[in-house]
Amino acid sequence: MAINQLQDEIIEEFTFLDDWVDRYELIIDYGKNLPTLPEADKTDNNLIDGCQSKVWLTAELDRTNPNQPIVIFHGDSDALLVRGIVALLIKVLSGHAPKEIVDADLYFIDKIGLQEHLSPTRNNGVVAMLKQMRLFALAYLSVLK
Repeated sequence: MAINQLQDEIIEEFTFLDDWVDRYELIIDYGKNLPTLPEADKTDNNLIDGCQSKVWLTAELDRTNPNQPIVIFHGDSDALLVRGIVALLIKVLSGHAPKEIVDADLYFIDKIGLQEHLSPTRNNGVVAMLKQMRLFALAYLSVLK
């Protein structure tokens, strides 16, 4: 499924929830369904700078289809809400070509109202996570050229 389709799916899911308590619960549920990152990957090298909570992100280039290599992201956090945000970002970006990730306009964050309902430090963390995911994609893009 394309990045924009995934974003639209998330927006639709959040549209049915009027109350931000329910929206936070949905985000936390996303986090509960995120596979746990192996302890071996919870290193300082994988830690995202700029996040209020601890957030680890890893990426790998999957070349199963040599005509369309894709980036697979894995992540985790020590905070339930942030873990859910990590899960949302992974849902949208993982499994796509590096160029698609680099070029993606991630509008779902604003459309679901997440940015306005997070503290400034949490918003900075989201920006830092997205920056790191794009940096991974850029690195893989340069390898593929």
